[in-house]
Amino acid sequence: MRPVVVIVGAGPAGARCAELVADGANVTLIGAEPELPYNRVALSKLLAGDLDEAELVTHDAARLADLRIAYRGGSRVLAIDRAGRRVQLTDGDSVPYDALVLATGAQAFRLPVPGAHLPGVVMYRTLAEVRAMLAAAQEGGEAVVIGGGLLGLEAAAGLARRGMRVTVVHAVDRLMERQLDAGAAAMLARRLAAQGIGLVLSASTTAIEGDDMVQAVLLSDGRRLTARMVVMAVGIRPDAALGREAGLAVERGIVVDDAMRSSDPTVLAIGECAQHHGVCCGLVAPALAQAAIAARTLRGEIAAYVPETEATALKVAGAGVWSAGEIEAADAHAILYDDPDGFEYRRFLVRDDRLVGALLFGETGDAAWYQRLIATRAPMTGMRAALPFGMAYAPPDGAFADLAQAAG
Repeated sequence: MRPVVVIVGAGPAGARCAELVADGANVTLIGAEPELPYNRVALSKLLAGDLDEAELVTHDAARLADLRIAYRGGSRVLAIDRAGRRVQLTDGDSVPYDALVLATGAQAFRLPVPGAHLPGVVMYRTLAEVRAMLAAAQEGGEAVVIGGGLLGLEAAAGLARRGMRVTVVHAVDRLMERQLDAGAAAMLARRLAAQGIGLVLSASTTAIEGDDMVQAVLLSDGRRLTARMVVMAVGIRPDAALGREAGLAVERGIVVDDAMRSSDPTVLAIGECAQHHGVCCGLVAPALAQAAIAARTLRGEIAAYVPETEATALKVAGAGVWSAGEIEAADAHAILYDDPDGFEYRRFLVRDDRLVGALLFGETGDAAWYQRLIATRAPMTGMRAALPFGMAYAPPDGAFADLAQAAG
């Protein structure tokens, strides 16, 4: 008999896991959102007008049928009955399982300030929330985006392209402080300002004013920013509530081993809700890698998740931004290429003759090559002077040639 696998969460990780195990199991994929499984990472492109909703869908009804995946969209799991091996849904139904995979992702953090729940305050996490942003953008006016990280800047750029007057408020003194150093962040700020996006740094939000709708955002320095829409993009938290309530080991996320098993070997967890060796991932690449390991575990194979060097890539205001490895390190040697007029910036950190961090602003075509240099710990001897100019300037033989071929 084919085992019954239930996967809770139809985001990229859950959908990928379902696809990988469907040939050997009876799979039910449960999604809280009513939509078909879609690419959450591409929501920024929908907001900017670069694709439509149909292009977001990763598994349409025909593909789900071909894979023999039973999809239950718009269904929320109320509880897990580990003893009876069933999940209880909020509509009163229950679904049995032989193995359960939790891919519940993360929840966007809402600032605990007055007015945070007013109509017109939108989180940036789901397709429904992007639809609300698009509807508001049709009427124009001012928008305030709280958060100058990756998601906040994507939201700001998209709304600006839709014709809104956008101001980004960030509590730190530079944008994307987890991915960019001061030089790259300053260049990004100049690029955004040149495209009409206002920036307020080193300022926190104390309240959101309004009666029936948002009217303004109050800042800690006393300023008042007029707005008819506020987008909060100030971080996420692993959605581990189901695991916690079921009695699984939970810290920040659901604690898993290398095979992605929780403290109950019949329950696995992957993606943003999972905590592996103390770390909860926040990017799609490691979440998909965990989905592949979970699928192998469900098939009875021996598999272990090994994190790779995480990289962040995006395009804001027409500029490519990419970083991987360490961003700041006092004990590392920095190699810098800085062309402020051409909006080109590259910074590399080398320690013990190994590349430990890379940051690219503008031209990012060699990003995969730099990531392989970091991952493989290739020696930088004879390479440092050419490093900022990319793969084309690598020595034509030896390890660098092999890495260039692999990256290409």
